[in-house]
Amino acid sequence: MPLSPLLGPDRIAFLAGSPDRDRVLDEAARLLAGDADGDRTALVAECLRQRERLGSTAIGHGVAIPHGRCAAYGEARAAFLKLDPPVDFDAGDGEPVDLVFAMAVPEHFTQQHLQLLSELAERFADAGWREALRAAPDVATLRALLLDGAA
Repeated sequence: MPLSPLLGPDRIAFLAGSPDRDRVLDEAARLLAGDADGDRTALVAECLRQRERLGSTAIGHGVAIPHGRCAAYGEARAAFLKLDPPVDFDAGDGEPVDLVFAMAVPEHFTQQHLQLLSELAERFADAGWREALRAAPDVATLRALLLDGAA
């Protein structure tokens, strides 16, 4: 599934400071909602938190893919955050997270949701690609790497 329809340039951000997991999820929700209105942002944030309560969405190597089924939209949406410093997401490998790919998908998006998660996990398994994302100096470079999928 191509990421370009899901991931607009306005949904990619750098998050600096000393955020915690809740702040990261709030920022991801704001990007996913397009900051259109506070109600949608709150709904998306709650969807992300509900999934995170089931177990960490950290997949290792400093990557997390917070996601949730959400009635706020009829189409899937994605956002990407590069964190500095990294944040503890209770990853199985113990590494803090600095690369966050968040998704909000409609309730009926079951098969596509699983396929997209699988594709993302495969992409993020590539150490060279992760390092290229970490080295990206700006949103345009991040978006090009995310959409191309290659380092």
